[in-house]
Amino acid sequence: MTRTRVLILGGGYVGLYTALTLKRKARGAVDITLIDRRPYMTYAPFLPEAGAGSIEARHAVVPLRRTLKGVRVLQGKVTGISHASRKVTATTDLGEDLNLEYDELVVALGSVSRTLPIPGLADFAIGFKFVEEAAAVRNRILGRIARAATTSDPALRKRLLTFVFVGGGFAGIEAFAETEDMAKAALRYYPELSPSDLSFIMVEAAPRILPEMGPDMGDYTKHELETRGMRVLLETRLESCVDGRIELSNGESFEADTVVWTAGVRPAPVLAESDLPLGPRGHMSSSPTLQVVDLEGRIVPGVWAAGDCAQVPNLVKGEGDWCAPSAQHAVRQARHLGANIAAHLAGAELKEYKHKHLGMVASLGLNKGVAVTMGLKLRGWPAWVMHRTYHLAQIPTVNRKLRVTLDWTIALLFRRDMVSLGRVEVPRRAFEEAARG
Repeated sequence: MTRTRVLILGGGYVGLYTALTLKRKARGAVDITLIDRRPYMTYAPFLPEAGAGSIEARHAVVPLRRTLKGVRVLQGKVTGISHASRKVTATTDLGEDLNLEYDELVVALGSVSRTLPIPGLADFAIGFKFVEEAAAVRNRILGRIARAATTSDPALRKRLLTFVFVGGGFAGIEAFAETEDMAKAALRYYPELSPSDLSFIMVEAAPRILPEMGPDMGDYTKHELETRGMRVLLETRLESCVDGRIELSNGESFEADTVVWTAGVRPAPVLAESDLPLGPRGHMSSSPTLQVVDLEGRIVPGVWAAGDCAQVPNLVKGEGDWCAPSAQHAVRQARHLGANIAAHLAGAELKEYKHKHLGMVASLGLNKGVAVTMGLKLRGWPAWVMHRTYHLAQIPTVNRKLRVTLDWTIALLFRRDMVSLGRVEVPRRAFEEAARG
């Protein structure tokens, strides 16, 4: 029997769960290939905890080859999509070109950081979308604290201990709050410093933070953060950060050694260079069955899309025209997509995706959080517990659930590890110095 070649672009939520579902439901009828630049799926909701040292960074990712047994997993960057010829081109990190053919294509490339042409941004700032970035931010903050404790220059100390986060959405607020919580905890080992020396500044262009949770929860979160000594600057834009010289639209100017950019995302750029139809914002347009449609709403045979790179109609009344780009929708869309591809190959009827959003949860540091779920609004410790419970249930594989649970259990018995491994980013420096004599 001829197997259908299914090619999945992207190893995030959609790619991983689509492959798992399709493998189970179309057993023996498909050859599945998945390609992603990274060999793991990043569970983004745990990045702030990984950045704060509450869990090990490697426990916030799920290895693709170990999880997707029976699926061909390739590591490379997708560089071109030609649906007319049913071919995808990609490049490995070693510079080798890959040419992949398919019968059915799943576009699950997700999104990349949406940056702006701000002077100094590309050279000085760091993102917070992948686990390596979260680990780097952790190392940066702890390393700057250690350096600040050893300098006698007050201006340098102030620069080292000033941390600017840009973007007040979920990713930005959680990273902002979790890392500040970690930084204050680290000060117990530095008697030379006090909490008042730390300067955590959030810059948000919109009139409020956490807009998805509504104005009252956004106002509560802002108040809680400011009570902790953090600054939240609304309706303010970063205009320059050349060499750490911060220029804001409100006229403020100061020195900072760390800028973390979390101001939104955009669809993977390679989509714009493909022959697939795109919506006005650069997303793939999907039907309720998660098949790609053209500008006239006609099904494009052989192409499916979901997650952050796709606009999926929201069939639940009162929730907007499109499904929100959340992990909750992405996981459920992926399972639905895998089942629909299996049904399509078997000649069965396809089902429309419809899911009422259960709510949103956000962590603001240890024992602190906010949540809006099923009309119920929670704050403080109950919201923090809900955040951990929900995401522990959602992270794939029993292996990762147990490892994260173990991290949390150890944290109850011992204080967080405050060691900075910043030099792991330059592993040859010590050897080069020794070789030069």
